[in-house]
Amino acid sequence: MEKFQHAMVLSAVGDALGYRKGRWENCISGAQIQKELSALGGLDALKLDPDNWPLSDRTLMHMTTAEALVTDYWCLEDLYRELVRLYVDAMVSLQGRAPDPSTVEGCAYLKPNNFLLAWHTPFNEKGSGSGAATKAMCVGMRYWQPERLDTLVEVSIEAGRMTHHHPIGFLGALCTALFASYAVQGRPVVNWGRDLMKVIPKAEEYCRKTIRHMAEYQEKWFYFEAKWQFYLEERGIEEDGQNKPLFPKSYDADEMDKVYKRWSSEGLAGHRGHDAPMIAYDALLAAGSDWGELCKRAMFHGGESSATGLIAGCLYGLLYGMRQVPPGLYQDLDKRDKLEDLGAKLYHASTTEKDTEK
Repeated sequence: MEKFQHAMVLSAVGDALGYRKGRWENCISGAQIQKELSALGGLDALKLDPDNWPLSDRTLMHMTTAEALVTDYWCLEDLYRELVRLYVDAMVSLQGRAPDPSTVEGCAYLKPNNFLLAWHTPFNEKGSGSGAATKAMCVGMRYWQPERLDTLVEVSIEAGRMTHHHPIGFLGALCTALFASYAVQGRPVVNWGRDLMKVIPKAEEYCRKTIRHMAEYQEKWFYFEAKWQFYLEERGIEEDGQNKPLFPKSYDADEMDKVYKRWSSEGLAGHRGHDAPMIAYDALLAAGSDWGELCKRAMFHGGESSATGLIAGCLYGLLYGMRQVPPGLYQDLDKRDKLEDLGAKLYHASTTEKDTEK
């Protein structure tokens, strides 16, 4: 249970660090961020508090998703209706936190008072952002057992496309949910990327059966897969996962920004549903249990560092807990008690088997 709590807390820590009240999230230079961090006394000297290090809209949407997942729903359709209700209510609390435009636009199409069509939103050409990916790790924590993979696929896609009805958006949600389940299962991190590629056909099969937009999806779907295939080949990660990933010997902040920008689709690293999980995954691969190295790679780079920081922090918590994390980063963290409570409830919900899939 502790690692579930640590995962929720560290997801918020990663978000707050990468966000820095919007100052670092909108900075395109990792070198500049790391220079400012050094002027603050370095990572170990930081004391995160609600006023100076608030949480972004991303953590609030992750918490909102978790709140629905720990309710006593009888079937998945009931879960989706609860998600719709909570997402629409959450739009009020996101004011002043510069919420993701795709999330706001997606929530405008949700219909909490329509029993049959509550979560059916239209395909959105602009819905490819990372907001779906950053709210879905809790889905993987709720349905982490291998035998519940079908449910994980369905729930992550449905929750993702409520706000980001675009394959790059909701496949990002599938990716982070899947990675969270792999972390709980204890699978070697080097295998996660290749295992994702094996699950994507299952997601496509689900979408073909339940969605009328597959013709619109095809090109975007291929883009998501192609980008991940390109990444895995660049890192030299083989099918069997026996090899170690290949990283450049010289990898300073400027070089890191260049690599991350190349993986992105618009030159803003971590902005989309494919590259936010990719950067977080790459940081985990490189850092292992070294929290400081993870932060350098996932929280302190140019681009959408709050998105990559949130995902990386959550997965790190599931893998390693909080032993290496300086206490100042979480002791006075905004909403810490609520985050720990949601982590505990997710753990209990995931271990209490109930036939909600039918």
